[in-house]
Parts: sequence; C-alpha cells; structure tokens
Amino acid sequence: MKIVRSYISLVVLFLLIVSAQMSGQTHYSSNVSVGVKGGVDLSRVSFTPSVKQGFALGGNAGVTFRYIEENHFGLIAEVNFEQRGWKENFEEYPYEYTRTLNYVQIPFLAHIYFGRRGRFFFNAGPEIGFMIGESTRANFDYNNIASIPDFPAALRTTYQYQMAAENKVDFGISAGIGGEFSISRRNSIYIEGRFYYGLGNVLKSGRTENFRGSNSMSIMASVGYWFRVK
Repeated sequence: MKIVRSYISLVVLFLLIVSAQMSGQTHYSSNVSVGVKGGVDLSRVSFTPSVKQGFALGGNAGVTFRYIEENHFGLIAEVNFEQRGWKENFEEYPYEYTRTLNYVQIPFLAHIYFGRRGRFFFNAGPEIGFMIGESTRANFDYNNIASIPDFPAALRTTYQYQMAAENKVDFGISAGIGGEFSISRRNSIYIEGRFYYGLGNVLKSGRTENFRGSNSMSIMASVGYWFRVK
C-alpha cells in the first residue's frame, strides 16, 4: 500500500539521520529496556469542510522497547492499542454523537533525554496505525436525520454520520515530552504527554468527495514503567 511504503521510506530516512547524529557522539555504554504503558486519549478529526467538535475521550495501552547507545540519545519502538475518533458539539441542542476508532499503533521515535536519576525527555518520530474496529454512540437516528423535526441539519455538516472509516491504515507524526524517575538501577517509571497528527484521511476524502480532508489528531497522556534488561 502507498501509505505503508511512505511510512517505511520515512523510517529509513529517520534512521539515516539518527545514525549520522549518533556517529558524532562520544561512545556510551548501551542500555536496553522493555516496558508497559497506559493512559487516556483526547482526540478529534480535522475535517474540511469543518465539523463542530469537542474532544472524544478514549484509552491507550501498550508495550515498549528502548535502546540507548549514546549519552542523551536513544530510540523507542512501541506497539499500542489506542482509541481515537471525534465527538460532535451541538451547542444548545440536546444531541450527542461520538465515533470511536480503535487502532493498533506502531510509533518509532527518537528519544532525547537529560539528567540521571530524574530525567526530562523529548520523543518524536513517525507512527503508523491499523484500524481494527469502530463504533458509534448517538442519542438520535443519524441514519434518518430528515425524520427529526428540530435537528439543526442546515447549520452543520452531516455527511460524516453515515460514512464508514474505510481507510484502515493511518500514518502520521508523534511528538511528546515527559519525565522519568528511577526507582532502582533497573526500574523506573515515567509520565508523558504526546501529540499525534495524522497525514492520511480517516474518511474517504478528496476534491470530488464530501470531505477534502479528514486528518486524525490526538493528545495522549500516559504513565509507564521501564525495566532495564542490559
């Protein structure tokens, strides 16, 4: 698939840049850690034309791998389950609509850190996601809006209600900051806030479609645990 090839190309470019950076560093004893993480997501979709939204609340959990070869610099790979989507804002109208999209996400991140026992860090890199399911929660019949006398259809974009998220692969960029705190030589915990922006479209989009764009966005807050194996 084109989006997968684009992701692989970006990862290769990312690795070349990282390798060039690491080759100029002073040698540092390698550090390999594995871990787990979990937290919450606030997400929405950037639609064109726009859709009035708030943030949809979801969860995230995953397993993590970190390799540090140079002082202040390393690499992180993760496999996460993440709930994204959007929640519509009807303002004074008593309606609710939330679409939840479930993904398996695979980020590949540069890890830059400062400090020893207590560390501040910055993570950034490409991410690819595979949608494994979706669900809709609404308090109105979104398949038959014309039958609802007071529904504000003329004031909002409504195409999205009946459109399935047919693009099953999402590709984008993640960046986050956080802090890590050592419990012992091999054990540490961390907190992180991360932002994701999808470069692909969630719904079928294009010049001749109902939407010209539908990019996923999310803010993720998580707590994690690292165990150093080397």
